[in-house]
Amino acid sequence: MRSPFFSGLIYIALGITFTVFAIQQVISSDWGFFVYVLLIFATFDFGAGFRLIGLHFRIKKKNK
Repeated sequence: MRSPFFSGLIYIALGITFTVFAIQQVISSDWGFFVYVLLIFATFDFGAGFRLIGLHFRIKKKNK
């Protein structure tokens, strides 16, 4: 099983990837439905990633 810290980093990397794809889509065309979908996915990934990293530090602090 992966640690919450590693999983959080994966989610943040996915959020960055979705954000980059959304920026490229806006540059190549305009604000469309697909851009909003990418940004919603990025928002969920950033939220989950930061929450998992916070969980990692809470577990680490509790085990001391």
